[in-house]
Amino acid sequence: MADPMSASAFLDALRAEGLTVVEVGDWRDHNRNHKGPWGPVNGVMIHHTVTRGSARTVDICRHGYASLPGPLCHGVITKDGRVHLVGYGRANHAGKGDDDVLRAVINETALPPDNEANTDGNRHFYGFECENLGDGDDPWPAAQLEAIERAAAAVCRHHGWDERSVIGHLEWQPGKVDPRGFTMTSMRARVEERLDGKPTTSAPSHEEDDMPSAAEIAEAVWAHRIPNPARPDAKGKPAQTPAEAFQRSEDSHYDATTRRLNALTAQVGALTATVSALAEGGGLTGAEIKAAAEAGADAALAKLGDALQEGN
Repeated sequence: MADPMSASAFLDALRAEGLTVVEVGDWRDHNRNHKGPWGPVNGVMIHHTVTRGSARTVDICRHGYASLPGPLCHGVITKDGRVHLVGYGRANHAGKGDDDVLRAVINETALPPDNEANTDGNRHFYGFECENLGDGDDPWPAAQLEAIERAAAAVCRHHGWDERSVIGHLEWQPGKVDPRGFTMTSMRARVEERLDGKPTTSAPSHEEDDMPSAAEIAEAVWAHRIPNPARPDAKGKPAQTPAEAFQRSEDSHYDATTRRLNALTAQVGALTATVSALAEGGGLTGAEIKAAAEAGADAALAKLGDALQEGN
């Protein structure tokens, strides 16, 4: 039983254990503390997400759902072994579970079967959501399993807990199956072995939120070079033109073509008026009027075709 560590201490503990940590937005202040207490804390709970795709998984765990607002954990462990911090404080991850299990975690004794849901787990556990479909077939990469081991050990090391303070959601709440694809017995054995040693001495990696901003995405799109058939290179192949320059060129051609089209539309309108006047005055036969109209239309279409070709 202990007070939760500070957000900075949590980050430092993960980094000291050799984890690559990604800080997502305002994770330090993103929590559900207004819904109830967080602490005293007694253990670490491991989950699987039932999601595919790291970016989508992190976003869901940060924001949650309409029926279950985020954060849904403190850290998201993606398949590449990185830990994405999405919240800190009370989080919607554990739900109600068995008070007998909580006592066993506190006393660091063997876990009893979880057959009740009568105790607030969000108050008592750190939570790590792990990217996996949870279908028993989706693989658990070695890097991800090692990150789970390191993350759990980091928290236990800080509080002076042993591996029996690490449980799965399926051991807490009746009906839950996560994490599925490895056993918590095997994970606790890994945590025990790590705690018997020392934190890694390799330089930990620390990253800010690695999702690019909208401005960065737009800049990359405009800078991307694409083939421009209208501007062949020395070998006759389409030159590679930055998308921004290509768009400006296309806009210029479009404007020029639009001006020509408007001029031709005016000419066709004038021609139509002339033909109508002649028809009313009786100065031409029906066959002559038809021939003049067809000739004028053909000429206008030819000019329009030339204009469009020039525009391309």
